[in-house]
Amino acid sequence: MAALLCCVFVLAGAAWWIVSLGPAPIGSKLEFSRSVVDRHGRLLRAYTTSEGRWRLPATVDDVDPRFFKVLFAYEDKRFRTHHGVDPLALLRATYQLATSGHIRSGGSTLTMQVARLLEPRSQRSAAAKLRQIVRAIEIERELTKDQVLSLYLELAPYGGNIEGIRAASLIYFGKEPRRLSLGEAALLVALPQSPELRRPDRFSEAARIARNRVLDRFAATGAVSADEIAHAKAEPVPTGRRAMPMLAPHAADRAVAARPELRTQRISIDADLQISLEQLARERVRELAAMLGPDVSLALLAVDNATGEVLARVGSPDYFDERRAGQIDMTEALRSPGSTLKPFIYGLGFEDGIINPETLIEDRPASYDGYAPKDFDSTFQGTVTVRTALQQSLNVPAVAVLDEVGAARLAARIAQAGGTLVLPQGAAPGLAIGLGGVGIRLSDLVMLYAGIARLGTTLPLRERLAASPPRARRLMDPVAAWYVGNVLLGSPPPDNGVVGGIAFKTGTSYGYRDAWSIGFDGKHTIGVWVGRPDGAPVPGLVGRSAAAPILFDAFARMGTSPAPLPPPPKGVLLTSSAKLPPPLRRFQPGRLAGVTEQASLHILFPPDGSRLDLSSTDGKPDAVPLKVTGAVGTLTVMVNGIPVRQRERDALFFKPDGPGFSRVTVLDSSGAAASIVVRVDDGSVAQAVLHSATAICSASACGNRSLAPPSR
Repeated sequence: MAALLCCVFVLAGAAWWIVSLGPAPIGSKLEFSRSVVDRHGRLLRAYTTSEGRWRLPATVDDVDPRFFKVLFAYEDKRFRTHHGVDPLALLRATYQLATSGHIRSGGSTLTMQVARLLEPRSQRSAAAKLRQIVRAIEIERELTKDQVLSLYLELAPYGGNIEGIRAASLIYFGKEPRRLSLGEAALLVALPQSPELRRPDRFSEAARIARNRVLDRFAATGAVSADEIAHAKAEPVPTGRRAMPMLAPHAADRAVAARPELRTQRISIDADLQISLEQLARERVRELAAMLGPDVSLALLAVDNATGEVLARVGSPDYFDERRAGQIDMTEALRSPGSTLKPFIYGLGFEDGIINPETLIEDRPASYDGYAPKDFDSTFQGTVTVRTALQQSLNVPAVAVLDEVGAARLAARIAQAGGTLVLPQGAAPGLAIGLGGVGIRLSDLVMLYAGIARLGTTLPLRERLAASPPRARRLMDPVAAWYVGNVLLGSPPPDNGVVGGIAFKTGTSYGYRDAWSIGFDGKHTIGVWVGRPDGAPVPGLVGRSAAAPILFDAFARMGTSPAPLPPPPKGVLLTSSAKLPPPLRRFQPGRLAGVTEQASLHILFPPDGSRLDLSSTDGKPDAVPLKVTGAVGTLTVMVNGIPVRQRERDALFFKPDGPGFSRVTVLDSSGAAASIVVRVDDGSVAQAVLHSATAICSASACGNRSLAPPSR
């Protein structure tokens, strides 16, 4: 009876002790290194835990299967069959202790080791071992075998502040543990048993001996040949630590700052392209430093035109370079754009129908209320085509067109497309913005140029992957965007480029502070900035020689040939200067200004900015009547820059290309012009309005105007 009571008290005490231990530890509150991975799941950058440890999440699928064969052979042969404790291993350990007088093996299973890692012990003792046994049984009741293995893969110590197999493999071998050699797998099995005494960076010989002991144990299983074991033993043991991956550090910093609660974040960066462009930046900045001074830096940004996703972001050549302010992301710094806004000036001119790429324009001295632009080389070329003016980045023609379309309108259109132009506080947009008198970011320029490649619509740049792209914004009409892309495609390339592959533009800011080159093909847009992060002048810094070669090298490293630009949309007019309609043959400054200032030629109907819900025939919108006043002589009607024929000679009509925005321009014999933008929607809501407008137009002066047929 006494023995029975004693057993009851022992069991009750044991039960109380087990309950006092609390819930089974399953690692639910473990702190891991926050990590940022690329679009394919490849590690870009990781951050240490609050305790300064490298600890990355890992699963069985993250590790080479051969590692587990070696691990089980050396640590726990019956891992897949026991329930947390291996009685045979415990009996062997007890026998060794009894016969030798000291502990030769602990008899611990992998699950017991996980229990010890989750609840560290201060010393080896029978009580500590008993606690591990209880915890191991509890853990296996809560978790699957693969989950237990994952905890081991995440917590096993590898010396210093390295915990877990992924951190160890990256630091010692420079790679993820998905593909391990037999020698590497054996070393990663050996280190956790005595991580500080076997650290390869301090005790490489001890690490080698421990690795070979593991290989001998694995060879005894007969699972591998003697030749494989010999080859594995011949593998060198690392003698130092490698740096953890540090790709796209600025993008990674931004992602972690935005969502610090996430353990792992996947962003749109492509690791292979990022590696290539970071290497390009390091190579080129050394060359630039030799020519332009040691403080010159650069930035690169590559995006996917179709989605707006950032594929590579190089904010600086070296994140830890204090002299060049390496931790500042220069893709997001405000700088002067130089001539890189000129394509958008001409785009508005194409959209308004006042110029065509083959329109003749003057490159001669001109003054605008005291502002007298001149070309980069202080010379003038006389009469040139708009195509030549943009390709050669002539300043006077660009300012002339900007004066016509309006600096405020250019700024508003860029803002509408999602870009940001920063002017001094209280300042209004002036003609100087066309030549760089404004602040803008490289990221905004790349987004805007990608909008040209997309035929006139922009997408905000993004690094966070999403199911669908955001809503597009209007930059310019498709015809105008195609004209701009076609002109830039013919720009003379640098020595390392080939004409016709990349549409690009260069720019140099006032005082030689910033050099730019932005280019695109049918799939990608890349932007390059070169300069000093502190904004100091760099004598000799020019976009064409400093930035353009880097741009073409970057495209060469994309891994594919340049993709063709979109085909010309409906309405593109391809002809020579002499065969253009008379109003387009030569640029005539002041035509659009005269509309507002002198109130001469004016479009009464439809009102500017109106929305038309039109009926259609055969799926195409019906013609819309125009009411015009103040006209002189013969009229020409243009829709999105293209002259249109009239179906009747006694009234003015225009026919939209289809749903969407249409710019309608009317020109008379005196050179005056009036322009409106209307939005066309499907439907038949406005039939009564159109009939009424037709009646008004037929009774007005517009019925007495005839149209000149377009020249061919």
